[in-house]
Amino acid sequence: MRINLRQIEVFRAIMLTHSMSGAAKALHVSQPAVSRLVSHTEQRLGLKLFERIKGRLYPTPEADQLFAEVSAVYNSVQRVNQVAEDLLDHRSGALRIACSHNLSQSLLPRAIRAFLKRYPDVRIALQTKPPQALLQSLFAHQVELGIAYMPVSHPALAMELLYENQMVAVLPSTHKLARRKEVHIEDLLDEPFIGYASDIPFGQLVRQLYAESPRKPQARIEVEQVHVACELVEAGVGIALADEQTVAGRKWRSIVTRPVVPNVPTPVHVFYPLYKPLSRSAQEFVAILRTPSAFRS
Repeated sequence: MRINLRQIEVFRAIMLTHSMSGAAKALHVSQPAVSRLVSHTEQRLGLKLFERIKGRLYPTPEADQLFAEVSAVYNSVQRVNQVAEDLLDHRSGALRIACSHNLSQSLLPRAIRAFLKRYPDVRIALQTKPPQALLQSLFAHQVELGIAYMPVSHPALAMELLYENQMVAVLPSTHKLARRKEVHIEDLLDEPFIGYASDIPFGQLVRQLYAESPRKPQARIEVEQVHVACELVEAGVGIALADEQTVAGRKWRSIVTRPVVPNVPTPVHVFYPLYKPLSRSAQEFVAILRTPSAFRS
């Protein structure tokens, strides 16, 4: 390499200040240091860059031509520094997230609101996906974070618990069971029940809940998303089971929730590729998710 970035910086400073002493002041170095570096640069390039005429320093025609290129390089370096500062202060960039359908209706909108209050210039792409599609998006690096209640592990994925997220019974506020502090699963057997498809994680959890029971609730309606079940309860169609995180953050007009006995955890995890470092924006988003008080309304 004939010329390096430090030599470019000194050359540019001389061209702008029209003197060795001016360049030295601008760069906070001594004038002899600038003179030595210019001499070394001229030797490396094999070109005369400056000449003194009647005591004043003038650039040669070759220096003028070189300066046009140096300015472009300097502007590019400045752009790199600006991008680095923007990334440091979260003034640019994009965060790609995938989550389960249920959490996209409750947890994620509130967390995103809190994140954008702090970092309004970061763009967020939120995708809702079933569990296997969510995992595939992580493996393919199409998203940086996946958030779901999905107790699975994979050697290529990091899995971090966010919330225990208990199961609750969703009842009309006028229902006789609404007067109780907790509801046993046997109390729901003879009620008009809103169930879930067997191929979704929450539907599988409900089936596990009744695995040891001689009787199982007969679903009047079967849905795929918890918030849809809650809307049906509010419409007076029946009762349902849900998880705390999906119900939280919504102002329901005429339904209440009660803890279910036996206690059934539906843990919410954040997933991300184990061997790919998280961006600063992703780290900040996970930090907000870990602190529910940061986004509770």
